[in-house]
Amino acid sequence: MYALEVRNLHKRYGEHVAVDDVSFTVEEGEIFGIIGPNGAGKTTTVESIAGLRTPDSGSISVLGLDPIKDRAEVRERLGVQLQESSCPDAIKVAEALELYSSFYSNPADWRELMQLLSLTEKRDTQYKALSGGQKQRLSIALALVGNPKIAILDELTTGLDPQARRDTWNLIERVHDTGVTILLVTHFMDEAERLSDRIAVIDGGRVAAVDTPEGLIARSSAVQQVRFRVSQPLDKSVLTELPEVSNVEITEGRWLVTGRGQLLSSVAGALARAQVVAEDLRVDQRNLDDAFVAFTGRAPEAPSERRVG
Repeated sequence: MYALEVRNLHKRYGEHVAVDDVSFTVEEGEIFGIIGPNGAGKTTTVESIAGLRTPDSGSISVLGLDPIKDRAEVRERLGVQLQESSCPDAIKVAEALELYSSFYSNPADWRELMQLLSLTEKRDTQYKALSGGQKQRLSIALALVGNPKIAILDELTTGLDPQARRDTWNLIERVHDTGVTILLVTHFMDEAERLSDRIAVIDGGRVAAVDTPEGLIARSSAVQQVRFRVSQPLDKSVLTELPEVSNVEITEGRWLVTGRGQLLSSVAGALARAQVVAEDLRVDQRNLDDAFVAFTGRAPEAPSERRVG
């Protein structure tokens, strides 16, 4: 049995189709990432998994349970941190955790959670006085206080500074090490690449690809680029006539060769035959941003451009 199983999920708002035949599975103990452009259907998908929205068609299984028909049982097994969740300004950290733990039949020890999430020193601090990173840590604690088997973390590090983001990543890895399956929705490609065992790319309400971060990068990396300077004058045709080369650009003495297949070895061989040494040679490294562009046709949005999707 999968921890999560989504089959042919469909959700429409009036004339707008938010989710169109989305299917994927999540293994127990996995960190499964979801990425995609704004408005792609990511949030609608995870809110349907959490039982907060009723799909028009398709099926969802959370540890073998239906999030709508088995709402109470799913709530006991599923922790949720949504992208705009918050607490009353005046509630204190310890009060919030104690209150939320009372909602569950078998809650985690909220005092241990405070310690795990480095909130013990803030136990008597009101929510409004917490920093952004502390609020995020409290949000994670509240998602975990029910002792869930699965945690949904939606846009977890939006608005955090780089150090707070890295601290939150370390925290997620520590939570994962306790055996919790994590569904991570993010618009940060470095976050998805660092944390996820597998990633689903959702675009236009559909799943464009599912693979490991390395697999997605490899599948999007047919186009390669090699940059270098030459030790002596070289006729451009030496490289443009190679079958692996699709384009050659020369800017201020620096060569940029674009192509496919065994591009690097082909270029190196041609330069050697011409008795030209490639100086300051660099091969562009592909990353998840490149995969995102390849599968969606657009670059990842900056945080300031984010809207609910």
